[in-house]
Amino acid sequence: MAFVVGVDSSTQSTKVEIRELESGRVVGRGSAPHPPTHPPRSEQPPAAWWAAFEAALAAAQADAGITDFAAISIAGQQHGMVVLDAAGEVIRDAKLWNDTETAPDAGWLLKQLPGGAADWAAACGSVPVAAFTIAKLSWLHRSEPENWARVANVLLPHDWLTSRLTGDFTTDRGDASGTGYWSAATGQYCWDLLSIIDSGRDWSRVVPRVLGPLEAAGTWRGAIVAPGTGDNMAAALGLGLRPGDAAMSFGTSGTVFAATGAPTADASGAVAGFADAAGGYLPLVCTLNATKVTDTVARLLGVDAAGLDALALQSPLGAEGLTLLPYLDGERTPNRPKAKGWLTGLTSDASRAQLARAAVEGVVCGLLDGLDALRNETGAMERVIMIGGGARSAAYRQALADLCDLPVCVADADQAVAAGACVQAAAVLEHAEPADVAARWGLGGGAVVERSVDGTSDLADSVRAAYAVLRDRTA
Repeated sequence: MAFVVGVDSSTQSTKVEIRELESGRVVGRGSAPHPPTHPPRSEQPPAAWWAAFEAALAAAQADAGITDFAAISIAGQQHGMVVLDAAGEVIRDAKLWNDTETAPDAGWLLKQLPGGAADWAAACGSVPVAAFTIAKLSWLHRSEPENWARVANVLLPHDWLTSRLTGDFTTDRGDASGTGYWSAATGQYCWDLLSIIDSGRDWSRVVPRVLGPLEAAGTWRGAIVAPGTGDNMAAALGLGLRPGDAAMSFGTSGTVFAATGAPTADASGAVAGFADAAGGYLPLVCTLNATKVTDTVARLLGVDAAGLDALALQSPLGAEGLTLLPYLDGERTPNRPKAKGWLTGLTSDASRAQLARAAVEGVVCGLLDGLDALRNETGAMERVIMIGGGARSAAYRQALADLCDLPVCVADADQAVAAGACVQAAAVLEHAEPADVAARWGLGGGAVVERSVDGTSDLADSVRAAYAVLRDRTA
């Protein structure tokens, strides 16, 4: 019996899943935490990811009762910047996707092309924001010239972890498309965009080689190492995402993405024109603030996540007029890196349940704005699939079902990113299409969430309208 390993190296932790190759049955799981981060400066030492990977893999192998596996794939948090010197040593802590110190650099980059946002979207499919790797490179060039002079290679988090397995510097098209200097439409690096930062550098020697969807990166302990990918791209594989599906992820951050057959180039910057990990495209909207908002409110209310969930369900849709704009650490979509959270509608008889419900609805409204932007760019959607830790919350599930005008279901895959990494590992091992592997394993199902009895469309519209008033005040 053969096994494959899927790794989800996120901002908060590393999660490892081991599946049986033929059936896709989960036989082992493990996890280990990463150091906490606190934007606007959000950084982590890559060595901490590796330590977490080793611990999580050992736990998963112990859980499965196995020592050997046939293939492994690593999916990682997108956009982060890992810089290495000529000896392959990490120069400084990695700047992560949610680091907003780089916002001025994103603004500066935007002005370097004559057509601004439109030219950037045409060049690489996306408009630069603080999250993108290219903004972090600009920040390093501007802020730390001594470190910049030492840079020999630039990698993404999943690239660096994969390189620890193979000894080579590689990436994949999905994660590369989130850098701001690789085009999903052309399948090529945009050397002219990188030269904006440093025209004297031979960038072809700095960035990793982009592997094809079924191309092995190398081997490790006798196992095939798949290309790996970004976390959202892996989630799409783990969901068996089909045209007409919109995946909505409730994690530390929030994302909404869809599988399409053609690249996108949204000059507004709301929709990032990413590639997927299987040869297609994955337009995506990302918000900085998702479950960490409800975690914060839970702390303020003196309850845990389950306690906040119970409180939120005690308040009706609309939280009786209480509205929370959840931009606690700035926001990426819309691009408001210096914004703060707003709370309106507070009265002397306000309850803890209202505040809990307002926090949940604020996160949901932000992601529904993302869904609207995605539909405007790609066309009609048929259903929304919830994933991420927040998908286990009854309050999040109910609020989304009540506020969304599409059917909502909760994915069967408990860990969609790790499951997708397993799919990629199996696909590379068998040289099979990832969609065929996902179908064989029965991925892509989900339980439908019914709207509550008091969830009327008029009330849902009023909740979203109240949210929009606060959102537009931050412009």
